[in-house]
Amino acid sequence: MGWGNIYRRRMKVFTVALIVYFDYKALQQREKLTKKSKRAALWEKAHERNARRILNLIVELEGLWVKLGQYLSTRADVLPGAYISLLKQLQDSLPPRPLQEVCRSIEKELGKSMDELFSEFVEVPLATASIAQVHCAILLNGQEVVVKVQHDGIKTVILEDLKNAKSIVDWIAWAEPQYDFNPMIDEWCREAPKELDFNHEAENTRTVSKNLGCKNKSDENVGTNQVDVLIPEVIQSTEKLLILEYMDGIRLNDSESLEAYGVDKQKVVEEITRAYAHQIYIDGFFNGDPHPGNFLVSKEHPHRPILLDFGLTKKLSNSFKQALAKMFLASAEGDQVALLSAFAEMGLKLRLDVPEQAMEVITVFFRATTSAKQSLETAKALTEQRNKGMKVIQEKMKLNQREVKRFNPIDAFPGDIVIFSRVLNLLRGLSSTMDVRIVYLDIMRPFAASVLEGNIEKGPKVNDQWIYDSPLHSNLEAKIRRLLLELGNNEKIMGIQVCAYKDGEVIIDTVAGVLGKYDPRPVQPDSLFPVFSVTKAITAGMLHWLVDNGKLKLDENVGNIWPEFRSNGKDLVKVHHVLNHTSGLHNAMADVTRENPLMLADWNECLNCIANSVPETEPGQQQKYHYLSFGWLCGGIIEPHHFQCTNCEFMVNSMCPGKNFRRFLKKPSFTPSKLKESYMSEFLQASVESRLAALTLDADDLNKLFGISNRSGLPEAFQPDRIVQLVTALPPLFNMLNTRRAIIPAANGHCSARALARYYAALADGGVVPPPHSSYTKPPLGSHPHIPKFPGKTPTKKKAGKNKEPATASKAKNNGHGQNPNHSKDSENGNHYRNPSSDSYTRLVGETSSSNRTDTGTTESVVVSNPRSGDKIFRNPRIHDAFLGSGEYGNLAKPDGEFGLGFKRYYAKDKSFIGFGHSGMGGSTGFCDVKNRFAIAVTVNKMSFGAVTSKIIQLVCSELNIPVPEDYLRSVEIGPDGQLNVGRPIIN
Repeated sequence: MGWGNIYRRRMKVFTVALIVYFDYKALQQREKLTKKSKRAALWEKAHERNARRILNLIVELEGLWVKLGQYLSTRADVLPGAYISLLKQLQDSLPPRPLQEVCRSIEKELGKSMDELFSEFVEVPLATASIAQVHCAILLNGQEVVVKVQHDGIKTVILEDLKNAKSIVDWIAWAEPQYDFNPMIDEWCREAPKELDFNHEAENTRTVSKNLGCKNKSDENVGTNQVDVLIPEVIQSTEKLLILEYMDGIRLNDSESLEAYGVDKQKVVEEITRAYAHQIYIDGFFNGDPHPGNFLVSKEHPHRPILLDFGLTKKLSNSFKQALAKMFLASAEGDQVALLSAFAEMGLKLRLDVPEQAMEVITVFFRATTSAKQSLETAKALTEQRNKGMKVIQEKMKLNQREVKRFNPIDAFPGDIVIFSRVLNLLRGLSSTMDVRIVYLDIMRPFAASVLEGNIEKGPKVNDQWIYDSPLHSNLEAKIRRLLLELGNNEKIMGIQVCAYKDGEVIIDTVAGVLGKYDPRPVQPDSLFPVFSVTKAITAGMLHWLVDNGKLKLDENVGNIWPEFRSNGKDLVKVHHVLNHTSGLHNAMADVTRENPLMLADWNECLNCIANSVPETEPGQQQKYHYLSFGWLCGGIIEPHHFQCTNCEFMVNSMCPGKNFRRFLKKPSFTPSKLKESYMSEFLQASVESRLAALTLDADDLNKLFGISNRSGLPEAFQPDRIVQLVTALPPLFNMLNTRRAIIPAANGHCSARALARYYAALADGGVVPPPHSSYTKPPLGSHPHIPKFPGKTPTKKKAGKNKEPATASKAKNNGHGQNPNHSKDSENGNHYRNPSSDSYTRLVGETSSSNRTDTGTTESVVVSNPRSGDKIFRNPRIHDAFLGSGEYGNLAKPDGEFGLGFKRYYAKDKSFIGFGHSGMGGSTGFCDVKNRFAIAVTVNKMSFGAVTSKIIQLVCSELNIPVPEDYLRSVEIGPDGQLNVGRPIIN
């Protein structure tokens, strides 16, 4: 192609582009002066006029522009009908090249004459496309074939057209910044030239055929993740010639033939969609050009789709393939945390933090298709949604109208996702063209799920890294790890953390499993779990701190602190009534949240709801668990005191319910590193959010709940039959970032077990903060971005103990970190013992060491404070009585009630008092035994009703020879066969 032709092509392209652009711009102005009844006809004429201009240009120029026209012709879901009806002519009916040119190309490529190659060659082509022309032929051996011959000189044309297309996209991005298609054209420029090598296409065809198992197809039913399509066999190929097996089929745009043969169009398009789901999610190798011209339907029953033309294919890395699957499933589950994690894994960066809008966009991306008749309405709805989203961005970024027009919310767009997006859009257009409805979430989900399930390797049977590799603190911890392996193999655990303190020191700090059902990242010591009502004990602690510092009185009327609360007979409700669950407001939020669960995320509305509520019983008379209302009651009490808090060294790193309550908790005095790694509400930063575990349900436990009888201490709205409905809705609701960032101060904490255990260890010692964990945990807690990595991608390193068999004392002896002067030393292995005369537990790692081993084997200095000389967060020597509503505080609590003042009372089987704590929906828990200076926390992300937690606590307490709380003895049990025996769940 000479420079003259190149210049002429370029001028024609830009001329038509400008004409079409200014035609529509003029129409926008003209529309304002036209009656509404005539506007639709005005636009229709413009669409037909401009579609014909574009069609004439494409037919004249051919080359890459035909590809563009073919793509546009499939977008019946977004383009006006005039474009579809005109541009679909480009799918297979371009003007043919002269036969002489075709024969010359064949002979040149194969080095033989036509007579030496074919016994018969059909002169009229089957189809003429943008790059090649296809003819039927019969080989000398009698086999029917199709011969695909590349147009002479097409390579130069394609490369030049790519440059022109890039220039037009650059111009559009400048003129209309919200329509920046540069990432797409850049990826196309990389991939399109590959279509010019038919050897490449031949190899692609063989690969896809093998991946989809297209050989020896039978009429038998195929499996869930198998597909039933046909792909022609490759006979011979060169750079510009491809000979394939001939398959007689019906074109998808031949409606009459499809109807005559009785083809089920819905089934055909569904099977094509399944074939692409298999290619993308399972194989990571897919055809990037699924326009109608690249499909046939076999004439023989059962009318299988025939897939053609594998010139434009895309190969995905294993990690990107998994990220795509995770993105899809996050959309299906409404899991914003997993969605943003998937974005990070694939390199998609947003300019601002709008998780709810990101979820909306992706949900739209994977939405079910609509018919061509509904496409305009769908397009209008999407435009309205986009405009609404841009208004949110405008308000958030404080942009003016001009800035909003030029604002692009995407900062980095990965090239790999461009072809994926194109494929999904082409499939959507194909569905609209065929006038069928495809529900992508239903069809693609099994393929995406199987990818992640295969790589997550949840269970310890197949994943030797299932238990996080860390040194053991005691031989009791080794037993806990063996128990976790057992429970994991019975599929009772998804992800879990267990941490325990004895006598002010850590004796267990073990984590295992993965962060979520579709999140293959391993749980780490600083991963954060949603713990639901476990948060109540932290919120209650804040109230007690205010009392301890003279800022609040337990017998004070709530209405004196919170004037709006006085209405509807609540003027007699006191602070201790709230803490003791005797305010009579146990069902205050039940109806509201049942009708609109998303209201939980609106702090002000929930406070108003509580303020306007009516007590069901007289304050102080009946103790009914305030499962939802407790948090907002406490929040309303605490909020006015935010400005008075100055010297508290407390238990959380960033907890922030309420506008003022948030400031109260954000104060440095209230949020030191002393007891950190618990988070609540909107101070969840990006590095923190990436550490969040995702919730899933234990379906077996849910079914067993129907057999549990009602409990008198729970309100009517929180009985087992109602809990089934509640629990089913919780995972998708609490996997949403806007819910996790919401102000739900007694149900929305995000804790690591070590933070929760450290909190209770401090409470057990009257508020004395225990020393921080040793720095052998690498990287330091909270300091790393926790970038997602998939199993098998991390270089193998030597471990202190194999995870399939937890490390024993002998295996871990070289991981010692010095000696504790309070413990005796074993002369053989240097292990530490609690007491020479007791075998309750054996210390393997000293907490008061002067040096710690790093991952590289080097040491670094560490200073660990004496657990008895740490900061004290409560001054009241009778603080335990305050927590429990006993002793001098006994008149403030129901003497026989399950709850003290904000904490659950725990008793042994013989009814003797043990300690206090709080459990949460789903099985997470934390409590302390004051007498034995013992504290433990368990966090889980597979929501059950306490069987796993109970099993762990029973083992720990029995090994330490301390009493087991009755709540963990009578809860749901796990039998020796791994099955559940229904008891009483530890739901509080």
